[in-house]
Amino acid sequence: MQKNSSCITVYSFIYSGIFTAFLCLIIGTGTAARADQIVLKNGDRITGTIVKADGASLVIKSEYAGVITVKADAVDQISADQQLYLTLNDGRTVVGALVVREGRAEVSPKDAPQVSVARDAVTVIRSESEHLAYERMQRPGWLELWNGFADFGYNLTTGNTRTNTIALGTNLARETRRDKTTLYAAIINSNNTSDGVSVTTANAIRGGGRYEISLTSRLSTFSFADFEYNEIQLLDLRSVIGGGLGYDVIKNDRARLQAFGGGSWNHENFSTGITRNSGELIAGQDLSLRVNDRVTLKERLQFFPNLSDTGEYRITFDAGVSTKLTSFLDWQITVSDRYLSNPVGGAKKNDLLLTTGLRVNFRR
Repeated sequence: MQKNSSCITVYSFIYSGIFTAFLCLIIGTGTAARADQIVLKNGDRITGTIVKADGASLVIKSEYAGVITVKADAVDQISADQQLYLTLNDGRTVVGALVVREGRAEVSPKDAPQVSVARDAVTVIRSESEHLAYERMQRPGWLELWNGFADFGYNLTTGNTRTNTIALGTNLARETRRDKTTLYAAIINSNNTSDGVSVTTANAIRGGGRYEISLTSRLSTFSFADFEYNEIQLLDLRSVIGGGLGYDVIKNDRARLQAFGGGSWNHENFSTGITRNSGELIAGQDLSLRVNDRVTLKERLQFFPNLSDTGEYRITFDAGVSTKLTSFLDWQITVSDRYLSNPVGGAKKNDLLLTTGLRVNFRR
């Protein structure tokens, strides 16, 4: 009796293991079946999650290869079990699982009859997250779509001399399909104390805003206002208001390079009692580059020839590299340079600031 009971226990264990393995196989097969797949005209297959597609390209996120972008005319077949949002050339939007083959697109909604249209009738394909982001961009409120960061850097040395440096910075941006608003500010203060004597080596405050409106897919017009205080250059306040046109030389998901030009009015108050007003031209470029999923580079160079005092000029240069540490925390290195060809009171022409520290990202 005891022997039979032991045999039953062993058999039960074996059958339980087989059933568990079979169940895992079914679940694994079902999971694999839920993945999207595209077949290229050369026979290659890519499995993953379709993100978006239009007449030029298709974006699919693969588990092992990351985000892959392929040319739309290289795709032969599409199969997706996820609920995709398709915009048709007659203005309709249909939602459902998708199969594209032999020149037809077949959409299977959850609670509606299947929709079959010519492949050429589909203008845009979006995943649910992409569609929600697209809808949010159509009529956003003024308090929506803001994102940005706040930088913090601090340096302290002690011993025979004591140095104390603090750097703060923030950047807010709101971008819609038609316009972009940017607000920015930076503060740096540095002191060096030796033998009881304290000397300020850096004390600057910079801030301003920029508003840009798209005229075409690459051409835009902008206006801006910049304000600056710099104790080392004996500058109490520089106020610059201007505007112009910008053209996107490069514009894609990874990089944007814009060349711009225009004019501005510059009002300067110095601690020596000198006040200067001048008209200026503007020529510059603005670069934003996503090096990879973790590293981002931003850089802006501006040249201001003086129209009121010909031969004089200003140059501003700002660049920063940030490396993602967590979903909301980065490590950043920032370089900011200001060159003034005609400083007052014996101040030096060039003022270079280099800071590094933590960056906190936020989004609304």
